[in-house]
Amino acid sequence: MTVPPSPTSAASAFVIRPLATDDEARVCAEIMSTTEPWLTFGRSFQQSLEILRDPAREVYVALDAREGVAGFAILVMGGAFVGYIQSLAVRDAWRGRGLGTALIAFAERRILRETPNVFICVSSFNPGARRLYERLGYQVVGELLDYMVRGHSEILLRKTTGPLAEHVSAISSDSPVSSRGAPATRDLL
Repeated sequence: MTVPPSPTSAASAFVIRPLATDDEARVCAEIMSTTEPWLTFGRSFQQSLEILRDPAREVYVALDAREGVAGFAILVMGGAFVGYIQSLAVRDAWRGRGLGTALIAFAERRILRETPNVFICVSSFNPGARRLYERLGYQVVGELLDYMVRGHSEILLRKTTGPLAEHVSAISSDSPVSSRGAPATRDLL
């Protein structure tokens, strides 16, 4: 997907696509391990790289023709919260220019093909990210006290197109697995 520049974004376009190389994974791990909230979590470069290489996660990178990786999103499409945006990171130079919003929109389109709910957590010490998510229509559905670090909460937010049961009933009976080979959403109920 190529995203054209908007009047408030950078002068060049960027492309969002699946993570393709180990070099890209290493750049993403560097971004993750040197920015918030991962600094507060104590996430190292190696831990970040392991998460980015995990085959159970979908990683999408935003690439700028001149600067390479400008940001990324990590999605979890299995488990209790199918459709979870686990991580979203944007290089400092790209912040405030619409890239985070574009990555979220991309993730939402990907997730909503399979489930009517998109989940994301935000740390209580990250009010800017929380404002962005709420501006984009996410609503608080819970708070996890002292979940990642003592003294701070992870706020669980959800954006939905409708109840899971309605989505499940709309899935045809002849498609028993998702596009990734995992059990279809209806099998989770």
